[in-house]
Amino acid sequence: MSSEIEDQQSAIPTPQSAIEINRRTFLGSGFAGLGSLALNAMFGQSMLAAKASQSPLQNPQSNERWRGIVNPLHHPAKAKRVIYLYQAGGPSHLETFDYKPKLAKMHDNPMPESFTKGQQIAQLQGKPLTCFGPQFDFKKFGKSGQEICELFPEIGSISDDVCIVRSMWGEQINHDPAHMLMNTGSIIAGRPSMGSWALYGLGTETENLPGFVVLMSTGKGGQQQPIASRQWSAGFLPSKFQGVKLNSMGDPVLYINNPRGLRAAIQRDSIEAINQLNKMQYEAVKDPEILTRIAQYEMSFQMQTSVPGLVDMSSEPQHVLDMYGAKPGDGSFASNCLLARRLAERGVRFIQLYHRDWDHHNNVKANVELKAPEVDRATAALIKDLKQRGMLEDTLVVWGGEFGRTPMSQGGSGRDHHIKGFSYMLAGGGIKAGINYGATDELGYEAVENPVSIHDLHATMLHLLGIDHLRMTVKFQGIDARLTNVSGEVVKAILA
Repeated sequence: MSSEIEDQQSAIPTPQSAIEINRRTFLGSGFAGLGSLALNAMFGQSMLAAKASQSPLQNPQSNERWRGIVNPLHHPAKAKRVIYLYQAGGPSHLETFDYKPKLAKMHDNPMPESFTKGQQIAQLQGKPLTCFGPQFDFKKFGKSGQEICELFPEIGSISDDVCIVRSMWGEQINHDPAHMLMNTGSIIAGRPSMGSWALYGLGTETENLPGFVVLMSTGKGGQQQPIASRQWSAGFLPSKFQGVKLNSMGDPVLYINNPRGLRAAIQRDSIEAINQLNKMQYEAVKDPEILTRIAQYEMSFQMQTSVPGLVDMSSEPQHVLDMYGAKPGDGSFASNCLLARRLAERGVRFIQLYHRDWDHHNNVKANVELKAPEVDRATAALIKDLKQRGMLEDTLVVWGGEFGRTPMSQGGSGRDHHIKGFSYMLAGGGIKAGINYGATDELGYEAVENPVSIHDLHATMLHLLGIDHLRMTVKFQGIDARLTNVSGEVVKAILA
């Protein structure tokens, strides 16, 4: 009997109102779920920032500086700061630090297919590949006998203070993704730069300057590849950890000077009023980016007094200016190197200089002849100057670009992008001096002895700063994200 009733009930048509209610319920629930996903995507970074950054600056009532998430350090640090001399465009290792006499003998001969078959090449893909020998002689310098191109005698003069890694390799053959990989450990936009990671991990040593500063210079020769601000972005970390770009010419920061008639006391009152409003908004919505805004207002006010003195080179002796080859205000790499030393003295944690025009697809000989004088003297002067001031021992200096250049010719006189093997130079901050590490094959094509990946370089840099790259992570999109992504090992053989 009951089964018959159930059959009859099941046969009764469902009222249209019930169908609509069910449909509305389904669609409402479904869109609520999609809305939750959208809100999570929109606010996820802010919520992450709140968890990732328990800084005194996250308290609106506190003016204390950020002291780092790795506190205490994972292990004793050798370096307190980094000066990264980034040669954007991809300098040729074959005309700087990696001499290949066999390649010179094979000049104008076909490149052996055994080296290149199935390999990724940028603009030479599918074209006849011809060996292109080193365009300059190399010389041995110092007691260490480092072989360096003859165009770099000043760097040669400090060869006993540096380590040359000749076995770097990368993964990205084009400029922009290669810059991303070298700067952030990933080709995906939105990841923190290495300077941001360093600042997040260690904190700042100065209260009136940013902890991460970027300088840019442009010289002669080569193609001027664009450098995007995402290379010094804080990514998913709070935005107060991003790099601050100072202009190399004119006012170092726009609107750094007060308008005529505006006194500092009046501006201080204005900033305090704005910050009080921001604090009220923070109490209402708890968005950590509001706290970043408060901190940036405070930093901007401090910079108005500190930056003019920073860029005023009148206190520098003439012999120091001559040593660098610097003409203050000219925006050159030399002037930026001197400014980098001044930033380091004032407690800036990570200083990155971008020098462009190293993209030599044509006439590599003439272009390197132009680039060498721009960087040789100033690079050596920076290292000498830091050493004289007792700062080199705790300042890590890094010199290199996003990749190298092919041992095959492009257009008969240039070199294409190359990721299989290139060179980097490091000095100070716990790096073993007067050595070279790793090697490419006899034609300079591939790193074959002690290869060093970009993740290995990052792991080593963090290690020297007292940070274990495996332990400094931030939860992002369900994973423990870190600068070295999913690989990377400390290159212990180059450590002092």
